Amino acid sequence: MRTIAVTGASGFCGSHVAALAAARGAQVLCVGRRPGPVGRHIPWDAGSAVPELAGADLVVHCAAAVGDPVPGSPAEATMRAVNVDGTARLLEAAAGRPVVWVSSASVYAPGPGRARITEEHPVRGQLNAYGRTKAAGEALALAAGAVVIRPRAVYGPGDPHLVPRLLARVRGGVLLLPGRDVRLSLTAVENLADACLAAGGWPPGAYNIADPVPYRRDEAVRTVLRAHGVRARLGHLPLSVARTAAVATEALSRLRPYAEPPLTRYAVDQLAHTVVLDVSRAQAQGWTAHRTLADYAAVTAEAAARA
Repeated sequence: MRTIAVTGASGFCGSHVAALAAARGAQVLCVGRRPGPVGRHIPWDAGSAVPELAGADLVVHCAAAVGDPVPGSPAEATMRAVNVDGTARLLEAAAGRPVVWVSSASVYAPGPGRARITEEHPVRGQLNAYGRTKAAGEALALAAGAVVIRPRAVYGPGDPHLVPRLLARVRGGVLLLPGRDVRLSLTAVENLADACLAAGGWPPGAYNIADPVPYRRDEAVRTVLRAHGVRARLGHLPLSVARTAAVATEALSRLRPYAEPPLTRYAVDQLAHTVVLDVSRAQAQGWTAHRTLADYAAVTAEAAARA
């Protein structure tokens, strides 16, 4: 029986990886501050300690500090301690074991020209601390011979970030989106978990992971709203106005360094430009994405009907 160590197994992505590994017959070590949904808990603070990975045949590193904090804030320092320094400690502890390191498409250079992003797309110019620290962390992982997984906008059951933030932006029955409708890749957490476990046998390097096809942004948003029973009309804010508002909001938020800005340049960039991941490198390894946003909507609506 294979033993898989999953860091951050109490979190959104890590819990799905751990549960899927157990369902497939693996022994699971849940490495992190809190116990995971299955297996044995190995306490670890990614921001300050070296984890104990004895007995693990494969390490899937999902632990990360996430968010969109004010530059120079304590939250940004925490991100670096966890996403960069914590990665160095994790790689030290792995000591030659295969490592799958969960990164993010946020590492890719922002702006236009992302209609078909391969893994060779420039990794630079990230617009927030999350993107910068994930880029620095994955550089360490790649140098150590790890497999690096780059999903985009992960969603699914238990999502504490993407969908809740979207729903919270509805005001007076209207949800404002920056710019015109665009095409976007999204990644179901089930697809990510499946890729993480498959990737233990892939050649070292970076791999994009996304749903089978990209989505039209506006229809994807409407799908999520309907699934959660939220009635809202979509409005379109001119891109220049959205960018100006984001810059102003970030400047004002420096007065409150412990709170995330309600609007940022990163958020505008991620929503206003076509961003489609090319997943052919992962497919060449035999991986195929199966879950879609329609599956998520169906499960969410069914759960709401039972409640």
